Amino acid sequence: MWLLVVLLFGILYGVFTGLGSYLGVGSASSYIILAVLFMGFQYLIGPSMVSAMMRVKWVSEKEEPELHRLVEEQAKAAKIPKPKVGISQLSIPNAFAFGRSQGDGRVCVTQGLRNLLSQDELKAVIGHEVSHLKHRDMLVITLLSVIPLIMYWIAWRMMWGGMLGGRRQGGYAVLIGLGAMLAYFISNLLVLAGSRIREYYADESSCKLGNRSHHLASALYKLVYGSARCRRTAQGETELRRVEGLRAFFLNDVGRAHDELRELKDIDRGLTGGINQADLLALRTKKVKLRGAEKLAELFTSHPNMLKRIKRLATLA
Repeated sequence: MWLLVVLLFGILYGVFTGLGSYLGVGSASSYIILAVLFMGFQYLIGPSMVSAMMRVKWVSEKEEPELHRLVEEQAKAAKIPKPKVGISQLSIPNAFAFGRSQGDGRVCVTQGLRNLLSQDELKAVIGHEVSHLKHRDMLVITLLSVIPLIMYWIAWRMMWGGMLGGRRQGGYAVLIGLGAMLAYFISNLLVLAGSRIREYYADESSCKLGNRSHHLASALYKLVYGSARCRRTAQGETELRRVEGLRAFFLNDVGRAHDELRELKDIDRGLTGGINQADLLALRTKKVKLRGAEKLAELFTSHPNMLKRIKRLATLA
């Protein structure tokens, strides 16, 4: 993960060096200032925006004693302050965590998740979300996400604003703009790769907090099934469009659930609607090979391919 961070900031440094040579240090610095201001703006209002778009209702321990107990138990195991507990009014079965820091952590489950998972599966899911807070994943991904944004700003400014100068100057500006656009594309893919790595870490960390890997695997399987089923209803389709920009917060990529369900159909050998320890142990020795289209699709998503993800959980069983 740290190699990825170094690579992303290396791209940023390279583009700024080229831009600084062309426009001067002051102009390059303005982009840094804009990026810092934007990141600060995200940091301040981000939690409120997520809460509003996810339709979160914060619940007290008196209202939801069992949910609070599970969150507190996992937070203690992770050695972080107990997060605020909320229930999203979405029917999409899922869970998510966000916040400015460990002390400002918030863990939420959706209404659609309430009756879908067993208690052990729900605990493993909460352990995954608490692990995101423990590792400060929201802050890391937000920080990295600013880099593609800077690249896009530079590309737009150079390709359109730079052309207002002389012909020779405009030609150089377009070249810098094209280079920045390429850097935007590459850095965006790297940020998505970073997000997928964080999901693997959170899965592993949930197991380290005392949860069984087959409970988390079974929960992921049920979430994929539930998300795919949501797409068949008008309400579910509307909600999926509503949270399109926030899919990275979820436990799985709800937009790819239908395709992933086809890939997972052979894991549930007993057709129980979940994954037990025997199913997961059988997957451990099974070779998982993705088709070219599936590998390509994974590059453009914030979550790992679900079959690969459950296969990795099998190694922790």
